[in-house]
Amino acid sequence: MMKALKLAAGLNVILLLTAGYSPASAEALKVVSSFTVISDFAKNVGGDKVSITTLVGPDGDAHVYEPKPADAVAVAGADVVLVNGLHFEGFLPRLVEASATKAPIVELTKGVEPIKSAEEDHGDSGAAKEEHGAYDPHAFQSIRNAKIYVQNIVDAFCTADATNCDSYKTNAAAYTKKLDATEAEVKAAIASIPESKRLIITSHDAFGYFQHEYGLKFLAPEGISTDSEASAADIVALIKQVKEDKASAIFVENITNPRLIEQIASETKLNVGGTLFSDALSKPDEGAATYIDMMHHNIATFKKAILGS
Repeated sequence: MMKALKLAAGLNVILLLTAGYSPASAEALKVVSSFTVISDFAKNVGGDKVSITTLVGPDGDAHVYEPKPADAVAVAGADVVLVNGLHFEGFLPRLVEASATKAPIVELTKGVEPIKSAEEDHGDSGAAKEEHGAYDPHAFQSIRNAKIYVQNIVDAFCTADATNCDSYKTNAAAYTKKLDATEAEVKAAIASIPESKRLIITSHDAFGYFQHEYGLKFLAPEGISTDSEASAADIVALIKQVKEDKASAIFVENITNPRLIEQIASETKLNVGGTLFSDALSKPDEGAATYIDMMHHNIATFKKAILGS
């Protein structure tokens, strides 16, 4: 509550400057996206018909992000706000409240078949489940789900800007073909990895949908959110399981501190196989600046660490 009050107080003067804003007068549809993966989808659908503001930028962690007054100004002036949903953006409710936006808040996981979070599967209760929900929010790690995100964006853009609806549909169809091709590459890459070598370790439980869709098995010391540290008992149990099940590789993530993974790697005698992009895209020219680049980077990193090629 105090965070929301402070954020709202910091907005009083700034929001007065946007009081005269009229969406109808804007040349491009004003879109606010909660994080980089959604922004990339929106750019591919919207093209030059949209202007996109991203709240959580490259390598940013939406689980622990603290919104700024400028974010609320952007949300207040938006025509459409695109978010993941499934409690991925813990900051969202207080940001929306502080902004007093009239824009639709579009949850792009609508229509996705959610999978249970690790907390739910392990029978955990209380604060973790209440905060993050019963379901894993990282649905975008399945390309099949990514196509659902794209269709939801088309629907949102066509509702807000019917004049350019045909353009949005055309762009989405072209992008979906690229996603189809990428998914075929992902499946072929995973098929090349022997089933006995498909157990890998990552920083937090972000790849449940990838596991469900493509057949790799992931273990992680942290749950679906990065805002709480793994306990010593969790780490000991994970190290024991890694040794018993003979994990093939261990990876850090671009959004997390590598210290814990380096500790586990030392204990299990596994070499850190590289950096995966999980909840955020990279900065330009760093290998994963788009969703498709992220998928290519991750599968190449898996293969190199496990197979050496």
